[in-house]
Amino acid sequence: MSDTETIRRAAPRRVIVAIDGYSSCGKSTFARAIAARLGYIFIDTGAMYRAVTLHALERGAIRSGIVDEERVVALLDDLTIAFRFNPARGASDIYVNGEPVEGRIRTVEVSNCVSGVSAIPEVRRRLVAMQQELGRRRGVVMDGRDIGTVVFPDAEIKLFMTADPAVRARRRYDELQARGETVSLGEIERSVRARDEADTHRTVSPLRQAPDAVVLDNSHMSVEEQMEWFMRLYRQRTGEPATAEESCASR
Repeated sequence: MSDTETIRRAAPRRVIVAIDGYSSCGKSTFARAIAARLGYIFIDTGAMYRAVTLHALERGAIRSGIVDEERVVALLDDLTIAFRFNPARGASDIYVNGEPVEGRIRTVEVSNCVSGVSAIPEVRRRLVAMQQELGRRRGVVMDGRDIGTVVFPDAEIKLFMTADPAVRARRRYDELQARGETVSLGEIERSVRARDEADTHRTVSPLRQAPDAVVLDNSHMSVEEQMEWFMRLYRQRTGEPATAEESCASR
């Protein structure tokens, strides 16, 4: 084996994995698992928009579900967003102005308002620029609503995740119940369907499938089954050979 071949095998080509899709499809969970598997950086763009929404709610820029767009944009000048690895849970937590907000951005109130905030052109412009800088050197997994169409249209691997709304509502309900929040399944499903409507019909960067994205309907798939599916796609796109364990598992 030549030195060039050795280097090529030791350092496989690093790519961008862009994951778009509907809310409550488990995009972030799946993206984190992919990043861990590949040794890539995971960037939760949905958390970034939720962080802006939380900040706006706490500063009174959203009242009774009504978003004051001018006030939200004005708040951006004094807003910093950062990700810091949390060894206790083996994942990155999000911080707003140096304060950890990982748990507070996952509430129903934030979920119900985030579409209105993320549709504001200036909010999207600033966060997209931030996301593009984070992914400039490749080797990242990024999930959101417009990653493969707006943020990284040149991503080597693009996925579009979907699942039945009732299944997604149940997943979200179970997640909130586990955190001790009292909500009704019906309320969650209405929120999921409303979010779908808002995301797909907004005028700025609406949720849509990139022409070269591969659809993953995970309505009845476990995280492990999704990972097996993804790794087959990843190896097809990058030409990286399967590991010995994966080769044995496929037999």
